[in-house]
Amino acid sequence: MSTSPIPQPVSELRPIRTRNRLVRVVAVGALAVAFAACGGDDAADGPRVIEVNAVDFAFENLPDSVPAGTRFTLTNSAPSELHEIVAFRIPDDEERPVSELIMLPPEELGPMFAGEPATVLLTPPGGEQIAAVGDGTLTEPGRYVILCAIPTGVAPEAYLEAAAASEGGPPQIDGGPPHFVHGMWAELEVTA
Repeated sequence: MSTSPIPQPVSELRPIRTRNRLVRVVAVGALAVAFAACGGDDAADGPRVIEVNAVDFAFENLPDSVPAGTRFTLTNSAPSELHEIVAFRIPDDEERPVSELIMLPPEELGPMFAGEPATVLLTPPGGEQIAAVGDGTLTEPGRYVILCAIPTGVAPEAYLEAAAASEGGPPQIDGGPPHFVHGMWAELEVTA
Protein backbone atom coordinates (compact mmCIF):
# COMPACT_ATOMS: atom_id res chain seq x y z
CA MET A 1 0.00 0.00 0.00
CA SER A 2 1.47 3.34 -1.04
CA THR A 3 1.37 6.34 1.29
CA SER A 4 2.48 8.94 -1.24
CA PRO A 5 0.42 12.14 -1.30
CA ILE A 6 -2.29 12.52 -3.88
CA PRO A 7 -1.11 14.95 -6.54
CA GLN A 8 -3.10 18.17 -6.72
CA PRO A 9 -3.60 20.22 -9.84
CA VAL A 10 -1.26 23.23 -10.11
CA SER A 11 -4.25 25.59 -10.10
CA GLU A 12 -5.14 24.40 -6.56
CA LEU A 13 -1.54 24.74 -5.26
CA ARG A 14 -0.99 28.32 -6.45
CA PRO A 15 -3.48 29.95 -3.97
CA ILE A 16 -2.02 27.88 -1.11
CA ARG A 17 1.56 28.95 -2.02
CA THR A 18 0.48 32.57 -2.37
CA ARG A 19 -1.30 32.47 0.99
CA ASN A 20 1.75 30.84 2.66
CA ARG A 21 4.05 33.53 1.22
CA LEU A 22 1.67 36.23 2.44
CA VAL A 23 1.60 34.70 5.94
CA ARG A 24 5.43 34.59 5.96
CA VAL A 25 5.72 38.22 4.81
CA VAL A 26 3.24 39.38 7.47
CA ALA A 27 5.03 37.32 10.16
CA VAL A 28 8.45 38.72 9.18
CA GLY A 29 7.02 42.24 9.22
CA ALA A 30 5.46 41.71 12.65
CA LEU A 31 8.75 40.37 14.01
CA ALA A 32 10.63 43.35 12.58
CA VAL A 33 8.24 45.74 14.33
CA ALA A 34 8.54 43.78 17.60
CA PHE A 35 12.35 43.79 17.48
CA ALA A 36 12.41 47.50 16.68
CA ALA A 37 10.16 48.17 19.68
CA CYS A 38 12.52 46.22 21.97
CA GLY A 39 15.64 48.13 20.96
CA GLY A 40 16.55 51.73 21.34
CA ASP A 41 17.06 54.17 24.15
CA ASP A 42 16.00 52.90 27.58
CA ALA A 43 14.64 56.32 28.54
CA ALA A 44 12.31 56.26 25.56
CA ASP A 45 11.01 52.87 26.65
CA GLY A 46 9.64 54.29 29.90
CA PRO A 47 10.44 53.35 33.48
CA ARG A 48 11.85 49.93 34.23
CA VAL A 49 9.72 47.64 36.43
CA ILE A 50 11.25 44.71 38.32
CA GLU A 51 9.06 42.12 40.02
CA VAL A 52 10.77 40.82 43.16
CA ASN A 53 9.49 37.63 44.75
CA ALA A 54 9.67 37.17 48.53
CA VAL A 55 10.24 33.71 49.97
CA ASP A 56 11.13 32.62 53.51
CA PHE A 57 13.68 34.42 54.08
CA ALA A 58 15.08 35.88 50.87
CA PHE A 59 14.33 38.09 47.88
CA GLU A 60 14.33 36.51 44.43
CA ASN A 61 15.02 38.52 41.25
CA LEU A 62 16.47 41.49 43.15
CA PRO A 63 19.44 42.77 41.12
CA ASP A 64 22.58 44.33 42.61
CA SER A 65 22.20 47.53 40.57
CA VAL A 66 19.40 49.40 38.77
CA PRO A 67 19.08 52.77 37.03
CA ALA A 68 17.33 55.60 38.87
CA GLY A 69 13.60 55.56 38.18
CA THR A 70 13.30 51.79 38.43
CA ARG A 71 10.05 50.68 40.05
CA PHE A 72 9.87 47.49 42.09
CA THR A 73 6.81 45.34 42.65
CA LEU A 74 6.60 42.57 45.25
CA THR A 75 5.04 39.12 45.09
CA ASN A 76 5.09 36.64 47.96
CA SER A 77 5.50 32.88 47.44
CA ALA A 78 5.98 32.12 51.13
CA PRO A 79 3.46 29.67 52.58
CA SER A 80 2.49 31.72 55.65
CA GLU A 81 4.77 34.72 56.33
CA LEU A 82 3.94 38.31 55.35
CA HIS A 83 6.93 39.93 53.61
CA GLU A 84 7.95 43.45 52.66
CA ILE A 85 10.53 45.47 50.82
CA VAL A 86 11.76 48.39 52.89
CA ALA A 87 14.31 50.54 51.02
CA PHE A 88 16.48 53.02 52.89
CA ARG A 89 19.09 55.13 51.11
CA ILE A 90 22.45 54.76 52.85
CA PRO A 91 24.12 58.10 53.68
CA ASP A 92 26.84 59.06 51.17
CA ASP A 93 29.53 59.21 53.85
CA GLU A 94 28.79 55.64 55.03
CA GLU A 95 31.30 53.26 53.43
CA ARG A 96 30.63 50.01 55.29
CA PRO A 97 28.83 47.29 53.34
CA VAL A 98 25.25 46.42 54.26
CA SER A 99 26.51 43.08 55.59
CA GLU A 100 28.23 45.06 58.38
CA LEU A 101 25.49 47.65 58.86
CA ILE A 102 22.81 45.02 59.36
CA MET A 103 24.79 43.60 62.30
CA LEU A 104 24.94 46.92 64.19
CA PRO A 105 22.96 47.23 67.42
CA PRO A 106 19.61 49.05 66.99
CA GLU A 107 20.82 52.13 68.90
CA GLU A 108 23.61 52.60 66.33
CA LEU A 109 21.67 51.58 63.22
CA GLY A 110 18.44 53.45 64.08
CA PRO A 111 19.77 57.02 63.78
CA MET A 112 21.30 56.20 60.39
CA PHE A 113 17.83 55.40 59.02
CA ALA A 114 15.72 57.71 61.19
CA GLY A 115 13.85 59.30 58.28
CA GLU A 116 11.12 57.87 56.10
CA PRO A 117 12.20 54.99 53.85
CA ALA A 118 12.32 55.52 50.09
CA THR A 119 9.64 52.86 49.68
CA VAL A 120 7.78 50.17 51.62
CA LEU A 121 5.86 47.43 49.81
CA LEU A 122 4.10 44.62 51.71
CA THR A 123 2.57 41.45 50.30
CA PRO A 124 0.76 38.72 52.23
CA PRO A 125 1.33 35.11 51.10
CA GLY A 126 -0.21 34.77 47.65
CA GLY A 127 -1.91 38.15 48.09
CA GLU A 128 -1.91 41.56 46.49
CA GLN A 129 0.88 44.09 47.05
CA ILE A 130 0.21 46.97 49.45
CA ALA A 131 2.21 50.16 48.81
CA ALA A 132 2.69 51.61 52.31
CA VAL A 133 5.30 54.23 51.35
CA GLY A 134 5.79 55.33 47.74
CA ASP A 135 5.01 53.13 44.77
CA GLY A 136 8.24 51.12 44.72
CA THR A 137 10.17 53.60 42.54
CA LEU A 138 13.72 54.50 43.56
CA THR A 139 14.61 57.86 42.02
CA GLU A 140 17.69 58.99 43.93
CA PRO A 141 21.06 57.49 42.93
CA GLY A 142 23.09 55.93 45.73
CA ARG A 143 23.40 52.81 47.84
CA TYR A 144 20.31 51.32 49.46
CA VAL A 145 19.66 48.71 52.09
CA ILE A 146 16.69 46.54 51.13
CA LEU A 147 15.21 44.53 53.98
CA CYS A 148 12.17 42.84 55.43
CA ALA A 149 11.51 43.89 59.03
CA ILE A 150 8.33 41.86 59.59
CA PRO A 151 8.57 39.93 62.90
CA THR A 152 8.99 36.20 62.37
CA GLY A 153 5.84 34.18 62.97
CA VAL A 154 3.38 37.08 63.17
CA ALA A 155 0.04 36.40 61.47
CA PRO A 156 -0.26 38.53 58.31
CA GLU A 157 -3.77 39.72 59.25
CA ALA A 158 -2.65 40.75 62.75
CA TYR A 159 0.32 42.70 61.37
CA LEU A 160 -1.79 44.49 58.76
CA GLU A 161 -4.41 45.40 61.39
CA ALA A 162 -1.67 46.77 63.68
CA ALA A 163 -0.19 48.70 60.74
CA ALA A 164 -3.58 50.26 59.95
CA ALA A 165 -3.94 51.35 63.58
CA SER A 166 -0.36 52.66 63.92
CA GLU A 167 -1.02 56.10 62.35
CA GLY A 168 2.22 56.05 60.38
CA GLY A 169 5.45 54.45 61.44
CA PRO A 170 5.98 50.74 62.00
CA PRO A 171 3.29 48.84 63.89
CA GLN A 172 3.92 47.66 67.42
CA ILE A 173 3.22 43.93 67.46
CA ASP A 174 4.69 40.93 69.24
CA GLY A 175 6.57 38.36 67.23
CA GLY A 176 9.95 36.82 66.70
CA PRO A 177 13.03 38.58 65.34
CA PRO A 178 12.63 40.60 62.14
CA HIS A 179 13.10 38.68 58.91
CA PHE A 180 16.35 40.51 58.11
CA VAL A 181 17.93 38.68 61.08
CA HIS A 182 17.34 35.48 59.07
CA GLY A 183 19.12 36.97 56.04
CA MET A 184 16.27 38.76 54.28
CA TRP A 185 18.25 41.82 53.27
CA ALA A 186 20.28 43.04 50.30
CA GLU A 187 22.42 45.94 49.14
CA LEU A 188 21.25 47.75 46.01
CA GLU A 189 23.05 50.40 43.96
CA VAL A 190 20.84 52.92 42.14
CA THR A 191 22.80 54.54 39.31
CA ALA A 192 22.26 57.91 37.62
